[in-house]
Amino acid sequence: MRRALITGGSSGIGAAAARRLADAGFAVAVHYNSGRSRAESVLSTLAGSGHCVVSGDLTDPLAVRSVLDTAVERLGGVDVLVNNAGVYDEHDVTTIDYADWQQVWRRTLDVNLFGVANLSWAFVDHLLHREAAAQGARLIFVGSRGAYRGEPVAPAYGASKAAVHALSQSLAVALAPHGIAVSAVAPGFTRTEMTAELLDGPRGAAIRAQSPFGRAGEADEIAAAISWLASAEATWASGTVLDLNGASHLR
Repeated sequence: MRRALITGGSSGIGAAAARRLADAGFAVAVHYNSGRSRAESVLSTLAGSGHCVVSGDLTDPLAVRSVLDTAVERLGGVDVLVNNAGVYDEHDVTTIDYADWQQVWRRTLDVNLFGVANLSWAFVDHLLHREAAAQGARLIFVGSRGAYRGEPVAPAYGASKAAVHALSQSLAVALAPHGIAVSAVAPGFTRTEMTAELLDGPRGAAIRAQSPFGRAGEADEIAAAISWLASAEATWASGTVLDLNGASHLR
């Protein structure tokens, strides 16, 4: 049985990815930072058996190691890591004060970039130095359309996701000789529990109009791509950043 760790798995794209991978026969570790009840709720919906929840603050380098170690212990190993957890805070450079600007940048990079990089290191260490089977392993990053389109009121988010895309491609080259495929998805605006209120409010029509389909993406559409990238058929997609934005941004 293949085993996957999904960060930020208690809601949104992470929860949808957990369900998709469980349906595909994976044993899944659902990571959460806070809100254990939400993670356990997702766990209860997963097909199959052998799943678990793991917790940890991804801004803490020691906690990051513990997240990976706990998932390895409970699943018997980890073959696929989905770096999905992330934060988004609006911070318009024209209105925010300097102290708040610095705070948002630190928090965003700590979670979206440094936490991702540290957990990726721990995963690779597990695969290459702990007698784990690296051949066929998958490292998948959840980036963003904002890395290319721009995030004018959340520039730290856009910059962090551009860095994640670059990190995924650097690791794709570094890890291919070990049989590890690395890829990323770049979703556009996606309906989740966190964005539902915005989509249903006054700004919703303008957001939906960004795509010629006239709607936002669905979490399960992103999860379907993640599930494919985790499969044996996706080795040759290593190094790709897969746009999933309903033609709302073309490059």
